[in-house]
Amino acid sequence: MRDLQAATRKGAELASGLGAVVLGAGLALVLPEWLRTCAIPLLMGGVIVHGAGMTLKYRFEARGGPPLWWERGLFWLCWALLALLGIWIAAAALAPRQ
Repeated sequence: MRDLQAATRKGAELASGLGAVVLGAGLALVLPEWLRTCAIPLLMGGVIVHGAGMTLKYRFEARGGPPLWWERGLFWLCWALLALLGIWIAAAALAPRQ
């Protein structure tokens, strides 16, 4: 029974995340001019929410035992990519406009 609940929870998390991605992609296609003015805040909000959710999930799953080496590696790779994305966003925001 517990395995079924865990599988159901993971399925719900996947559906939620996939829905958020599709929703964001749809908005980006329908509202490009309006979203362009909000691009930096939207990206930063996404980075913050994703980072917080990823960290909370990592900590929650670590309660069941230490993470495997590849889980830890993917966690830190994701944080490194988020940091690079933040640097790229900052550079784009500070770059002179033509």
